[in-house]
Amino acid sequence: MNRITRTFAQLNQSGKKAFVAYVAAGDPDFDRSLEILKRLADAGADILELGLPFSDPLADGIVNQLAAERALKAGMTTKHVLDLIREFRKTHETPLVLFTYLNPIFAYGFEQFQRDAVEAGADGILLLDLPPDEAGSGNGFDGNTGLLRIRLIAPNTPPERAKMLASQAEGFIYALSRTGVTGAHGAPSADIGALVTELKKHATVPVCVGFGISNAAQAREVALAADGVIVGSALVKQVELHAQDACPADAVIHFAKGLIDAVHGV
Repeated sequence: MNRITRTFAQLNQSGKKAFVAYVAAGDPDFDRSLEILKRLADAGADILELGLPFSDPLADGIVNQLAAERALKAGMTTKHVLDLIREFRKTHETPLVLFTYLNPIFAYGFEQFQRDAVEAGADGILLLDLPPDEAGSGNGFDGNTGLLRIRLIAPNTPPERAKMLASQAEGFIYALSRTGVTGAHGAPSADIGALVTELKKHATVPVCVGFGISNAAQAREVALAADGVIVGSALVKQVELHAQDACPADAVIHFAKGLIDAVHGV
């Protein structure tokens, strides 16, 4: 069983919601990024989203853009991201979802990337700029490779398309709490409950909500409506603020623990 599927099954049995943490791979460098991943898993993060550094991350806000820039300057490549996952897998079984744009995968080679990612220990992939309609168009993403395809669904996605995406999703659905780019600059929408309820009519996988969640109160509010809460930019901001520290993981975990407890306490 895929680690993502197993994790949600275990959470469901215990009556808990999932805390999904996003960080940029290699930010601020390989070793400290690995420490952040391990510490987040140890602190209770149920799933980790790992952003592949890319020079043109159009769907990301300034915080995640700067994180990708720091990682690239530190020498991170797609190959090194897979090395990072291999190192993490030596000690941890927390599910890992690759959060990426199409270009780095195209440059690496579609089929080769999927094989190498599964071998390294990745469990899912979220391709921001590959329309689901084109995912099976002979480009190397058709067929089951072991990487679950996570789908993004926005509040303004037309109902029929949202229904189609929800019914085809694997692992979990990443429901956006609002439109726009990533970042903690806007609070989650007040319509999250209605959005999740509608998606769950058609989904066969859990529905997690992200975008704009930056404190424990917001995390708890979202967890009341969704199967999981996704926090990214607020965590990445802690890396940015402490990028010169010997161990930025300390600040990341200090910040994350309150959000994790809020989600697990629902």
